[in-house]
Amino acid sequence: MAKFVKKTKVKNIFTLLLFVGFLFSCSSQKNITHTQLQNGDLIFVEAKQENLSGAINRVTQKSKIENFDHVGMIEITSHGIFVLHASTKLGSNKQLLEDFYTENLKSHQDMVVYRLKKDYQNSIQSAIIKANSMLGEPYNWSYVLNEESYYCSDFIERAFREDTIFEHIPMNFKNPETRQIDDFWVQFYKKLEMDVPQDQPGTNPNQLASSDKLIKIGVLKVLKLSKY
Repeated sequence: MAKFVKKTKVKNIFTLLLFVGFLFSCSSQKNITHTQLQNGDLIFVEAKQENLSGAINRVTQKSKIENFDHVGMIEITSHGIFVLHASTKLGSNKQLLEDFYTENLKSHQDMVVYRLKKDYQNSIQSAIIKANSMLGEPYNWSYVLNEESYYCSDFIERAFREDTIFEHIPMNFKNPETRQIDDFWVQFYKKLEMDVPQDQPGTNPNQLASSDKLIKIGVLKVLKLSKY
């Protein structure tokens, strides 16, 4: 009996170690550098827990492990590596990857790279051309779709729209815990003097990241960008 109990304990400990190892492997994320980036890669920025970033994530989050509040597209040229994106600070712009990376790193936000699956990569060249044609437009603070301003996921959806890579979904501003419009968004749209555009068509970074047309490449760790 003593030998049986001892073997059972050893077996249980071994099983527990395997389980812990499995959890660790699931939670760990592969790191990549700028040298592994390709044209058309999408770079998603990890959401913060407060202010606009937290408000966006609260009502769009799909996973506790990964949650994003911003997205841009990589363009690699002879002049360097750039991120094409619509930001709250710069509007629709073409930003050096080094500046984009440093800016988000200061806020302690990881940047995760996703790539279109092989069957959809033919869309990349036209998407980059379209994205460049939208540069210079202001940020769309209302998140209601229009042709004069863009927000981040809207910018990316439009870039790939010709090939229907992404789609519009009903926008949600309800807190999943209370099932009521999140207080942040109530006050946000009150200042804009407009109704909360609940269920109007739109996009968000978490929705794009969950697309079955994308594969996750890894967390970006930039090294020696100055050589570009």
